[in-house]
Amino acid sequence: MSDLRDQAPGAADDAAPYDALLLLSFGGPEGPDDVVPFLENVTRGRGIPKERLKEVGQHYFLFGGVSPINDQNRALLDALREDFAQNSLDLPVHWGNRNWAPYLTDTLREMALAGHRRILVLTTSAYASYSGCRQYRENLADALAALEAEGVEPPRVDKLRHYFNHPGFVRPMIDGVLASLAGLPEEVRAGAHLAFTTHSIPDASADTSGPAEEHGEGGAYVREHLDVARLIADAVREETGVERSWELVYQSRSGAPHIPWLEPDICDHLEALHGKGVPAVVMVPIGFVSDHMEVLYDLDTEATAKAAELGLPVVRSATVGADPRFAAAVRELVLERAAAERGQSVERCALGALGPSHDLCPVGCCPARAPRPAAAGADSPYA
Repeated sequence: MSDLRDQAPGAADDAAPYDALLLLSFGGPEGPDDVVPFLENVTRGRGIPKERLKEVGQHYFLFGGVSPINDQNRALLDALREDFAQNSLDLPVHWGNRNWAPYLTDTLREMALAGHRRILVLTTSAYASYSGCRQYRENLADALAALEAEGVEPPRVDKLRHYFNHPGFVRPMIDGVLASLAGLPEEVRAGAHLAFTTHSIPDASADTSGPAEEHGEGGAYVREHLDVARLIADAVREETGVERSWELVYQSRSGAPHIPWLEPDICDHLEALHGKGVPAVVMVPIGFVSDHMEVLYDLDTEATAKAAELGLPVVRSATVGADPRFAAAVRELVLERAAAERGQSVERCALGALGPSHDLCPVGCCPARAPRPAAAGADSPYA
């Protein structure tokens, strides 16, 4: 936990210089009529025909055209506001999305017109990568530029550090694995394999994830996920007394077949495990903050159907979602960053081998294929 003792009076619950927190997420459709327009937003500039988008949208249509991510963000908003209130942190929390209402630009405009000048941003992505970090920063820069063009003075925005190894994010996932194991039949429980899953991304994006000095095979993206998987596997071993096999695998690939993406895919992994005689599998979606569509379809529907076809018992453990421990972790991260901005010495909380992530994304961190302005980093045009 951040050590804010012996600081100025009120520092333990003081978010200054920040006057608001923005929850920034991906967004998702809230009904059948929203699906194609939402996918058009997501794929804008790629020239994908509407008929192809309708095909892709079948995943959403299976669930009434509604993505669960919006309700999950509403639950997280409630959890954050409740935690802040209970701990005397007077910091309003707002919500904006990249690809659906409430849109980021609209939310930032409302915040700016309400007088907010220094805003902290919490993204629903815990790890370093272009799509999980820099793209959000590019969207922030786009929104700030839009406000400027409207004659609205843009606020300063800073992004909370990556929280993949914060105990408030890791411990709920450990408990989710333990609960999933307890739900397996006793005769297969001891031999159950842990398949840690995250979103597959192009190899090239993985290799250049994180600060430039961390670029290389898999980059920070793979190293961070492996560290979290190891933390969870070690904790589960300590608490159950059973040494289990585990592996980091991938899901939700969406790119062209000729472009290398991170592998193995979860369904291929299940086939390989079945071939080795593994008696059961717990799928652990460590790469996702909540049970949104890629968890609901790619794991609960597609991968679970593959396991049933193989006759392989499989369960999926819970994501962090709106767990109160995660809300408390966000509060700690807010107070940590605020104290650092005030020039105070802060002990940063992090588990595992990698230590706490940077506050300010450096130049060259998770670069885009085509350079674009990005806010909340060392190269931000909105310092």
